Amino acid sequence: MSGHSKWSTIKRQKGTADIKRGQRFTKLANAITIAVKQGGGIGDPQTNPRLRITIDAARALNMPKDNIDRAITRGQDKKGGGMEELTYEGFTSGGVSVVVEAATDNPTRTTSEVKNLFNKAGASFGQPGSTSYQFRRVGQIVVSKDKSFDEIFSIAVDSGATDLEEVGEEVFIYTEPSSISQVKDALSQKGLTVTDVSFALKPTIKVSVADKATYDKILNFLASLEEMDDVQKVYSNLEVHSISSG
Repeated sequence: MSGHSKWSTIKRQKGTADIKRGQRFTKLANAITIAVKQGGGIGDPQTNPRLRITIDAARALNMPKDNIDRAITRGQDKKGGGMEELTYEGFTSGGVSVVVEAATDNPTRTTSEVKNLFNKAGASFGQPGSTSYQFRRVGQIVVSKDKSFDEIFSIAVDSGATDLEEVGEEVFIYTEPSSISQVKDALSQKGLTVTDVSFALKPTIKVSVADKATYDKILNFLASLEEMDDVQKVYSNLEVHSISSG
């Protein structure tokens, strides 16, 4: 199984990804603004695929429509609400690669805060491209395991999925980025409960860390990055050993 998928599950169980509902809404609002800005100011999700996926993710978490509309309007402002999209790369102890995606109206502050967390964790801040080559961009759809894995597998493959992973009580379904909306709609139409939809970076090279102290330190570092208000997503190629909450 993918280390990223297991890490996603650990985040849900430990509450590190969605510490506060309001914080999650803020992150999604920033993502919507960026999607509109990067889409040339297009606020129609039917003609802005990235915006559609981001709105789908917001709706999956019951984000109020007013919040979504405000974020779209902010993105249509000539300054895009002052929001910028940034990517950071680096390495932790044990040779684990990390990619951090952020959305911020203050790049200097955000960069300083991210670098500070890297330094505190004894991690190395890398140059652009230093780790991203170890990941590939995919569409990621998470569904509840309301049916057997075999049934979900069959439905997903028929819907155009390229890969699946069973993780606890969820199944992560991967697609080509250009097909994510089509596959997501097909899964919903065939009775699957979609709980999350997003673009993601899936590791192509995974690293296993045997030392428990080092392993725990890396997980805590990833969690601290996730907790930052400006950070949208954190990816690593750590091979996660367990999805227990202990």
